[in-house]
Amino acid sequence: MIAYPLMFGTWEIVAIVAVIVLLFGGKKIPELMKGVGKGVKSFKEGMNEVEKEVKDLDKPEDKKD
Repeated sequence: MIAYPLMFGTWEIVAIVAVIVLLFGGKKIPELMKGVGKGVKSFKEGMNEVEKEVKDLDKPEDKKD
């Protein structure tokens, strides 16, 4: 049997969600998720910027003298 480190069953997920609700409360969770969403968006924008820079480096530059 192969053990996967991040495979959870239904009851484990329910327990994790319950602990999060107890720690942060119902009103803080939407604010927390909003912050996570902003972080993911910022990360994706940064990745797109890096990809664009790499593509720009790969393009041959025409030098006009």
